This record gives sequence, structure tokens and C-alpha cells, in this order.
Amino acid sequence: MTFTKEDRQNLLNIMKNRRDVRGNNFLNKEVPDEDLEMILKAGIMAPSVGYSQPWKFIIINDENIKNDVRCNFDHENEKAKEIFKDKEIYKDLKLEGVKEAPINIAVLYENPDEATIGMTSMPSMGEYSVVCAIQNMWLMARALNIGLGWISILDEKKVLNRLNAPKNTRLIAYLALGYVDEFYKEPELKTVKWKEEKKLQECVMTNLWA
Repeated sequence: MTFTKEDRQNLLNIMKNRRDVRGNNFLNKEVPDEDLEMILKAGIMAPSVGYSQPWKFIIINDENIKNDVRCNFDHENEKAKEIFKDKEIYKDLKLEGVKEAPINIAVLYENPDEATIGMTSMPSMGEYSVVCAIQNMWLMARALNIGLGWISILDEKKVLNRLNAPKNTRLIAYLALGYVDEFYKEPELKTVKWKEEKKLQECVMTNLWA
């Protein structure tokens, strides 16, 4: 299969307009089952080391679980506020959407119980494979005009315990998913000048680090 210039431009537009969505943007509108399935299918189309496909997805719409995860976030965020106390803007940022989003998805890495090609020297490649799945999901959600936010200010072990996850799993991402009132033109942290956007030439070197 070959792709056209128009296909490439559409893909670029989706990538450029992907946003990390927060709770102040989610709408009280259900996500159709067929769209959720498409997002999950995009996830499992990702490349994985040794064709291990080490991802597991837990769909969460139970309000009790959401409340517990939100409490987890609140506790961890109080610690983060101390770390960023010199940046006044931190306390005003909305950094999650656990309760506002109609669907939460916990994305887990399941450690294989046998040797895996590509992980014998770099075992973390399995977890990186799950990150590839998350990126696929993010882009598909955006193509469906559905918002997705990645919530990482969480105590991983407490989330895994709350979800009754096996001991051989790791929490790679906790996602909030739902329709939004708008997609920002620029990433929010760029807009509030949390950090400057890096240019391509700042990230690329030839042969050696220089």
C-alpha cells in the first residue's frame, strides 16, 4: 500500500493538533462503544519488542474507582506543589480529568514469563512498546475528535492495588477519555510559558553527542 501527499498531510495535521486534555475541557457526553473500540484497536496495532504485545487495558467507568484515583492524585499533587513551589503558576494548573471524563483507561505492562527477543539486553523495551500503543491511541482519539489526557501524578502501586492488577504488571499510563468543548491551538504548558518549545536542530546530532 502506498500513500499520497494528502495522506501525509492529514497524518501531520493529526499529530500537530494532538493535545493533552484536562478535566476543565471534558464534556458530559458518552463516547460510543465503536469509537472506544477503534481507539483500543489502534493501541494494539503498535509495534512491540519481540512481538510480545505486552499491553493490557482496564476500562474504568465506576465512580468509586474514579474517586479513589482522584484522591490518589490529590495526595501526590500536594507533594508536587512543594517541588514546584518556586513556580507560582503550578498551583493554578488543572492537571487531571479523572472524574470529569466519562471513561478512564489504565494502560498496563504485563511482564512476560519467558525470554523475549529484544529484551535480553534492554528489558525496559517492553514498557516502551506499551508507550507506542498509547501514542497510537492518542492519535486515533484525536482523529475521532475525542480528547485524551495522560495523568501521571499518581502513586503507581496504589492504583494497581485498587484495580486488582497482578504483581507482574506495571502502570504505564492512566488516561482520561472523552469529548471536549475545544482543542487548544497550542499545548497548554507552551501557552503558559512553562517551557520553551525546542527546535529540531536542538535535538539532532550526527555521529556523536556534541
